Amino acid sequence: MEKRSNFPGELVFNLLLMALGIYVMVTSLRIGFGTLREPDAGFFPFVGGLIILIANFSVLARESRKNQPLFPNRAGIPIFFMVTAIAACWILFMPYLGYVIMSFLAVLGLSKVMKLEGWGKPILLSAVVALFIYLLFDYWLYLDLPRGILG
Repeated sequence: MEKRSNFPGELVFNLLLMALGIYVMVTSLRIGFGTLREPDAGFFPFVGGLIILIANFSVLARESRKNQPLFPNRAGIPIFFMVTAIAACWILFMPYLGYVIMSFLAVLGLSKVMKLEGWGKPILLSAVVALFIYLLFDYWLYLDLPRGILG
């Protein structure tokens, strides 16, 4: 039985993500890159855009060698969209609920999507990640992130 490839659709998707990575990099350079010792506001978005660009380039390189679809069976497609929806909700609701609560909820949702067994382990993982994020940004980096209803 011959494998059916949906490579053209994935090609368009990866090229769009690569364009997004380039756009983020160019925009962050306009904001100001700074130096490695004293990064400006554009440093971290630049690194994020670079990661998006490199990751999608590697996917395209792999696909061109193997000519296999990104989702060889249909089971991965809903997971992809659920993870994307969780990331979008994390960004959209963070100003209202705060970064600690949204990080807790996002990690809880991601752990259930990735089929972490039971509820105890996902809740514990979410609480540890939320606590770490709180300590990282409030106490170690002194960054002011959206506190939402906790502010």
